Amino acid sequence: MNSMHFTDEELRALLSNPTPDSDLTAKAAAIRKSVYGNKVFIRGLIEFTNYCKNDCYYCGIRAGQRNVSRYRLTSEEILDCCRQGYDLGFRTFVLQGGEDLWWNDDRLSALVASIKDLHPDCAVTLSVGERSRESYQILFDAGADRYLLRHETADTCHYGALHPGNLTLENRMRCLHDLKDIGYQTGCGFMVGSPGQTVDHLIRDLRFIEEFQPHMVGIGPFLPAAGTPFACEPAGSTDLTVKLLSIIRLMHPEVLLPATTALGTAEADGRERGILAGANVIMPNLSPPEVREKYMLYNNKIATGDEAAESVASLRRSMEKIGYEVVTDRGDYLDHK
Repeated sequence: MNSMHFTDEELRALLSNPTPDSDLTAKAAAIRKSVYGNKVFIRGLIEFTNYCKNDCYYCGIRAGQRNVSRYRLTSEEILDCCRQGYDLGFRTFVLQGGEDLWWNDDRLSALVASIKDLHPDCAVTLSVGERSRESYQILFDAGADRYLLRHETADTCHYGALHPGNLTLENRMRCLHDLKDIGYQTGCGFMVGSPGQTVDHLIRDLRFIEEFQPHMVGIGPFLPAAGTPFACEPAGSTDLTVKLLSIIRLMHPEVLLPATTALGTAEADGRERGILAGANVIMPNLSPPEVREKYMLYNNKIATGDEAAESVASLRRSMEKIGYEVVTDRGDYLDHK
């Protein structure tokens, strides 16, 4: 499938105006239908720990947050989430958490191996931040298939404005290249409208995606979190996020592109708009109900209703209304079948 190339001038014109572009949306929808049909892949999200050693300025579970009720699911609880999810039709489980030092290589690789033993027809995606190449290799050898690590911004100065000094864009990029080189289906991504972000930053993000060719890209509007240095910053634009989904689909036709929880939080029909604009993945929450509100990355994060795995039937209906079908499928990137 041929990708579309945008010049910097074309991107600047599109991104300087967040107003929806129906022609762009239609082209992106046509491209994703030509590649993936009308399938929407669902991933079972398990937010298994909200402990984190880092102090990223935008994050509601950063190490310095004093008002967070910390939790760490046991391996048994996580495996129970997977069992329930499997019965609901999920064939990908996404283990997402803060950078929790308790979950070392031995514990996490044993958990991954257990999930794969119980559900050999399923994919396991990890989203647990920056680790050594050796660690990534151990987890891959245990059976992990995919890894999500949002790069957040491809601009060094902007990265420094969003993170404390011990976190660097150089190391983030090292992680992403290690993951792809090892053989993971690798995902990057960024917040739309993060504090200090400019149109030039967004163009740089798109150029990085164009060059890196990730298998997945996760983007969503920046949403402020109470108690963080950015608590009073304005939220990012839903319209601009949707427009960027279309641009990414056109630049990278085969990409697995989620309509994220942040998009659904920012606007009631945000995920539907995302799917119509070119996205093809949704990640309902499989975490135990009693911990969902504790994994509060930003204010008012969806924790019940259609985000809950129990409401998969409602999610199917909402997708059918806009002409799409939620499927029971691992939903691999095309080259990784």
